Amino acid sequence: MLIDTHCHLDFADFDEERDLLIERAHDAGVSQMITISTRVKKFDVISGLAERYPTVFCSVGTHPNNADEELDVTSNDLIRLSSHPKVVAIGEAGLDYFYDTVKPEDQKTGLLRHIEAARETGLPLVIHSRSADADMADILTEETGKGAFPFLLHCFSSGADLARIGLELGGYVSFSGILTFPKSEEIREIASTVPMDRLLVETDAPYLAPKRWRGKRNEPSYVVNTAEVLASCKGVSLDEIAAATTDNALRLFSKMPRLN
Repeated sequence: MLIDTHCHLDFADFDEERDLLIERAHDAGVSQMITISTRVKKFDVISGLAERYPTVFCSVGTHPNNADEELDVTSNDLIRLSSHPKVVAIGEAGLDYFYDTVKPEDQKTGLLRHIEAARETGLPLVIHSRSADADMADILTEETGKGAFPFLLHCFSSGADLARIGLELGGYVSFSGILTFPKSEEIREIASTVPMDRLLVETDAPYLAPKRWRGKRNEPSYVVNTAEVLASCKGVSLDEIAAATTDNALRLFSKMPRLN
């Protein structure tokens, strides 16, 4: 069994067949899914989805590309909403300098508030980091020094240094369909060095469909292909990767029960 630790089931891409795609995920061996918040102001929608489906859990947070829209969201707001029984994580929050659409200072403000909420609640922070390795490493190092908090570098596409620092600070690393792309040799090399007890898999659906389905809308069932490639990177069987990543997900997202 596998757990898709990061998807966006609330997105309109899935409106026509949400029930079917969750059924397909179960048929493919994906026992649980975490649908990740990108805007706190849509929390009612995402928590409603988690309430509707027994195998779906959720987070609460603001994506860095939306940080300027939710500067009024405080760490106390995140802490309060995280008491919902299906909320198993804080985020996703972080830094994204690729598009240059939101001021770095606004992204950093949001990230620090999410870190505070993760530290206070003990729920893991789902971190989005793109084209911001140095700043992310500095913030994680400084903030961990103030008090440890659980975190995950999701959809990892950064450099080896950020992976190393994240692991040294106690974090986990999650790989998406990017791992399967022909030009992702560096990411596969990084994946091969991540300890087995710190690895996770995800889809980031509807984005980043793995190579087998490249060009199509992604969905949770496709996480199997990413797990297959990750198993190859680690030189182990798919069953071993499935067992390890599931155990790791349940350890990190400790509020989420084992359902399989």
